Amino acid sequence: MTNIRIETDLKGKCPELKLGIIQCELDTTEDCPELWKEINECIKRREKELDPEKIRQLSGIKSTKAAYRKVGKEPSRYRPSAEALLRRVVSGKGLYKINNVVDLLNLVSIKSGFSIGGYDVDKIAGEIRFGIGKKNEEYNGIGRGELNIECLPIFRDDKGAFGSPTSDSIRTSITINCSNFLMIIISFQGDNDLLKAMNLALALLQKHAKAHNIETQII
Repeated sequence: MTNIRIETDLKGKCPELKLGIIQCELDTTEDCPELWKEINECIKRREKELDPEKIRQLSGIKSTKAAYRKVGKEPSRYRPSAEALLRRVVSGKGLYKINNVVDLLNLVSIKSGFSIGGYDVDKIAGEIRFGIGKKNEEYNGIGRGELNIECLPIFRDDKGAFGSPTSDSIRTSITINCSNFLMIIISFQGDNDLLKAMNLALALLQKHAKAHNIETQII
């Protein structure tokens, strides 16, 4: 399994931080109709259950936004990805269809309220460190372009920053060629609901992406 650690500056400000990690080999495909049946069912439920205020009060989102404030980032300008996905859902826009791996990750996120990173392991160089973004640090977010990651919680490898609870980067993104996958479920509320989200992700990965050689850990 890829070596991952939480840096002391971030852990000191967010002592409840835990990472639920799943690494596996899998098959990435452009379309997965059976998965989208599950996604559409979940979207319909979430549309009925939630509104923007209820989304803000979900524990996974509320704790992430509180963590952003602790490290010096305004969460209303840099929303956690789970909040952004759910706001899109309740506004009737649904979810983007990318590929089976990204799509099932998004399903776990809207079900659990956790922001989740998904990365192609073959695009990662060396150890992964989860710390705090620095001024003028380069970052090209998926669907966001150049992103100011100063004071954001950030994943880095030997090549630089590549992931955050707001937006992952293009450099390590999941394309149709991905066969070695890393999922990181980011919890700023300790173990609360983390194992449940990991078990959901494992079931979906095995069912819809033929996941095998699976390794998991919580740090």
